[in-house]
Amino acid sequence: MSGNDVGNQVILATASYDHTIKLWQAHSGICQRTLKHPESQVNAMEITPNRQQLAAAGYQHIRMYDLKSLSEDPVINFEGISKNVTALGFQEDGKWMFTGGEDCTAKIWDLRSYNLHVSRIFQVNSPVTCACLHPNQAELFVGDQSGVIHIWDIKTEHYEQLIPEADANIQSIAIDPEGTYMAAVNNLGKAYVWRLSGGTGESPTTLTPARSIHAHNKYALKVRFSPDSTMMVTTSADHTARIWKTADFSQMTELNESNQRWVWDVAFSADSQHIITGSSDNVARLWSVESGEVKREYSGHQKAISAIAFKDVLYPS
Repeated sequence: MSGNDVGNQVILATASYDHTIKLWQAHSGICQRTLKHPESQVNAMEITPNRQQLAAAGYQHIRMYDLKSLSEDPVINFEGISKNVTALGFQEDGKWMFTGGEDCTAKIWDLRSYNLHVSRIFQVNSPVTCACLHPNQAELFVGDQSGVIHIWDIKTEHYEQLIPEADANIQSIAIDPEGTYMAAVNNLGKAYVWRLSGGTGESPTTLTPARSIHAHNKYALKVRFSPDSTMMVTTSADHTARIWKTADFSQMTELNESNQRWVWDVAFSADSQHIITGSSDNVARLWSVESGEVKREYSGHQKAISAIAFKDVLYPS
C-alpha cells in the first residue's frame, strides 16, 4: 500500500451499526467523510469497478453513494426488497451487480441504466448469507444458512450444489483471483477449500475437495484470498484473523489485538502485504502480513464495524 492517497487512488470505507459509513485517508487514519446510512446496519459493501460509487447493502435496501460528491446522502436508494440484503458485488466491467439476501434469493441487477432493475433471480430454499463471483464472470457461488453452497452458471443456467457440513451455516465464500481455489467458512469455525478446474467456455467448473481446516474455535465470519493468490485469511468471533498459506494451507500468522472482539470483515491490500480488519470494538486496523503487527487504527465509529470496502491500486486512465 502506497504512502499517500493522492487523487483518491486509495479508497477505504468502513460501515458500522451506528448507521454511518466513513471514508478514510488510509495512510494517516484521518476520517475524510461520513455518509448517512439510516434505518439499518450495512451488511456488505463494494466499490464499483470504475471507482465512482460505493454500494451498501442493508435491511430491505441497496444504496449507492457517489465517491466524488461531497453529499452524505445516497444518489440511488433502492428499497423494493424484502428482508436483509447480505451480499453484493460487481461484474468486472460494471455492467451488472449481484446480490444475495434473507429472502432466499440471489439476484442479478442490470446497471446499464440509472435505475436499478433485476434481470435474473436464482431461488434457493434457505436465507442467503454470502455470494461470490468466479473470475470467469459466469458462475455465481451462493452460500446459505442451511449449509448449502449453490453454483449457478448465469449464462447456461447450469446448477450444482455442495454441502460441506450439514446444518452448519455457510458464513462466507471466496475464490482466489487465479480461479484455482474456492474456500468457505461456517458457523462452527471450519474452513473448507476446494481446487477448481474447468469453468472455461461451455464447461462448468469442477470442484475437488482440497482441505478441511479447523480454523477457529468460534463462529467463522469471513474468508478472503490475497490478490497474489498465495494467502487466505479467515476471521472469527474468537477475536482473531488468521492467515493461511495456499501452498499447503498451513497457518502463517494470527492477527490478534486484545481489544478487537469479533472480527466482522477483512480486506487485503493490492500488493498482498497488508490486511485491514473491522471489529466489534468499533475500530478498523491496518496490519502487516509479514509481522502480524498493527500499523494503523481507524477510530471514530460509535458501534461495531460490520463491513469494509477497500481499493488501493491505481485506476487506469
